[in-house]
Amino acid sequence: MAILVGVFGSLIGSFLNVVVYRIPLQRSIVTSPSACVQCNARIKGYDNIPIFSWLFLRGKCRNCKATISMRYFFVELGTGIFFALVTLKFWSTAKSEYLLMFAFLYLAAVSVALALIDLDTNTLPNRIILPSYFVGFALLGAVGIWRGEYGALFRAGIGMALLWLIYIGLALAYPGGMGFGDVKLAGVLGLFLGFLSWGALITGAFAAFVLGGIFGLVLLLSRKANRKSGIPFGPWMLVGAWIGVLLSKPIVQIYFSLFGIGRNINGN
Repeated sequence: MAILVGVFGSLIGSFLNVVVYRIPLQRSIVTSPSACVQCNARIKGYDNIPIFSWLFLRGKCRNCKATISMRYFFVELGTGIFFALVTLKFWSTAKSEYLLMFAFLYLAAVSVALALIDLDTNTLPNRIILPSYFVGFALLGAVGIWRGEYGALFRAGIGMALLWLIYIGLALAYPGGMGFGDVKLAGVLGLFLGFLSWGALITGAFAAFVLGGIFGLVLLLSRKANRKSGIPFGPWMLVGAWIGVLLSKPIVQIYFSLFGIGRNINGN
């Protein structure tokens, strides 16, 4: 199943390449056919096969021979691997678990798109973030009701509100360091992380600041940035969140074992 979903993920990765390019330009992601950005020649179906087409064409447009960025290849490959990992984490024959897996596959696709757009433009578009609230409410709400786990739904609401409040506080306190796109993204991540467990929520939130802080420090020490430089924080929020999703249980267990505490906070 992980392999099958991974193949599907590579197809989604091909679509995400379109999303990442077009949304910052305010272009439609569904009506215009894929075309070369240099010569505007329409890309044929046999040249639009994820991963393989880039390799067969040797990273060049069939029509004008313009170079096609390697990022297209890596986004397709990386999204496929990402989807496979999410499947390994959540796959179960139970229908509610299947729905939960679908919710986090959606978050995986959104994470790839938002991280790349933020790196390119230093923005986190509302066209992606705001619908994610509705998708999260619908899918996670259905899972919680199906399972009868109303505590998970309450925790998801608390996680969403808590991270939103933390980030809005930071945005107001440091206007140049934190944008309102980060605030809106924080609410989405808090919703998904909180639904899983307190451990996932705390680990994901804390990891974002640790990773972002380390990255900023490296840039300062290497003199590639200064204190006034704008550094996209969205990618680190997303990486931190996925550390919470995939690795919170072992991280929390290690933390508590170091302090000789037997219980953990990965459950309800």
